[in-house]
Amino acid sequence: MKIDINFDFRLDANGGDPDLNSPLLKSYHQYLWSKKLPNGQIFSLKAGHAGEYLVFENASNRIVLSSDSIVNSYGSRKNPPPIVKQVEEGLIESFKQLNSTIGGFILFPGKKVFHLMTINQERGVNPLIADRFDLTLECVRRFYSSEESPLSSVFERYRNFFQLFGDFRGYVDFFLLNDLVDSQYSTINYFNGFLKVFDNSPIPSTVDEYLTYRQNSMLFTQKRNQRIIESSSS
Repeated sequence: MKIDINFDFRLDANGGDPDLNSPLLKSYHQYLWSKKLPNGQIFSLKAGHAGEYLVFENASNRIVLSSDSIVNSYGSRKNPPPIVKQVEEGLIESFKQLNSTIGGFILFPGKKVFHLMTINQERGVNPLIADRFDLTLECVRRFYSSEESPLSSVFERYRNFFQLFGDFRGYVDFFLLNDLVDSQYSTINYFNGFLKVFDNSPIPSTVDEYLTYRQNSMLFTQKRNQRIIESSSS
């Protein structure tokens, strides 16, 4: 399959959420991530039953997956943070456009366990994460190293998913997230600085903070798009 890293999945979502309504995004996910896991098994993704996005099955697992946008401009919220209203509209739109390319999406387990929130839902509403993927990835790092984080309980519910990748390096390499970690896979390259992670509000509070967040977020997505092209053509 030829991957177009510039395609804006809002264009084939019929005005809806690309995660749910873009056929091309779903086909890209199925193609890109149906590949070898660190243990040598193929992460073979197939269409599920009605209401299921994609499904992975092996002898011990049946994991229903959903698409999730991983970079947030905060400009699409019904009530965007006040600081966003002070940023030039064109800068917000270019941010949204890049976020809507394949580099701005990932798969997470999408079926509720014990009627509790999914990873996608929890990271969106948790005030210490505020839908930021750099902070989500720090929680993933801590999960693999058995450290507590704001997402510990929801990750524990989906332990069987994370076990497929072996460790944090395996997870990062599999989903081509390398530009968001250092070379030792020990530190997250946050979109903007924190004196102490999870002690500060995740949402930028000044225009300068927002523009730094925007710049670093977009650079990550651009680099991940390039990794996706290289991976899909190898």
